[in-house]
Amino acid sequence: MSFTQVPIRPARLNRSELAVPGSSPHFFEKAARSEADIVFLDLEDSVAPDQKEQARKNVIAAINDIDWGDKTLSVRINGLDTPWMYRDLVEVLEQAGERLDLIMIPKVGTAADVYAVDMLVTQIEQAKGRKKRVGFELIIETALGMMNVEAIAAASPRNESLHFGVADYAASTRARTTGIGGANPDYAMLTDASPEGQRARHWCDPWHYPLSRMIVAARAHGLRPIDGPFGDFKDAEGFQAQARRAVALGCEGKWAIHPSQIALANAVFTPPAHEVERARRILAAMEEAERAGRGAVQLDGRLIDIASIRQAKAIVAMAERIAKASA
Repeated sequence: MSFTQVPIRPARLNRSELAVPGSSPHFFEKAARSEADIVFLDLEDSVAPDQKEQARKNVIAAINDIDWGDKTLSVRINGLDTPWMYRDLVEVLEQAGERLDLIMIPKVGTAADVYAVDMLVTQIEQAKGRKKRVGFELIIETALGMMNVEAIAAASPRNESLHFGVADYAASTRARTTGIGGANPDYAMLTDASPEGQRARHWCDPWHYPLSRMIVAARAHGLRPIDGPFGDFKDAEGFQAQARRAVALGCEGKWAIHPSQIALANAVFTPPAHEVERARRILAAMEEAERAGRGAVQLDGRLIDIASIRQAKAIVAMAERIAKASA
């Protein structure tokens, strides 16, 4: 391991993150009772400009009055380039109680963006005597943000997670699509022609590179990488495919823009029982190997070593957090 140590961030379940418009308070109680690991009350994209102030009041009341149980609670503020952001922070942090856990910052483009929000949040916490330090969720959803993602990930000790905002990222890079996540039939390859002149068409993942880059930046700084929205909430199979590819790359969770996507995300990002059982067997086998003075051992015909222990520990730790939350 490097001599540079990755900072320890709060361990939170983040398999599913439910988006709830701040202008729709009739959804708040249902969100609080849902199985989502994290709920974010939105003041940004899902709220029309003429509803911004009322949505802010709705969110403050919801934080103060609704029983959110053990659920992690976040608020997505408006962007730094808008006239609403500073009032979002000031009013929410000054008027809402200690129940708030996270602030979600959209369209982060540079480390200075995070620094600016951190400075204001710190001043408000000090002035109001808030006891719980609020953490940050950062959405990487522009070309500028992706270019600076490593510096953004390191910008504040409040940082907890990076999220891939696929729709705005597509707009920022001028990708020719109007979908929110998912495949694009134009992003495909043709094989060479067979002797019979036939060619196979293979669809590719247009979001593989930016998602992978964000994941590396997140993990390098001890943050949770979270895949963003999948727009077609009626396409459960498509959502699951996107989520499975995200977990295979290293994401810990995915957004749910509709309640029907919560259970799908929780299932995909929960380690399967057979993986947990194998991880426990790896740990047991390595303990036995260490007692015998060996640094590696075979299990089920495969070599396992110290790297295998790290992988196994991560799977077991996740399974135990899920079991604790479900108890």
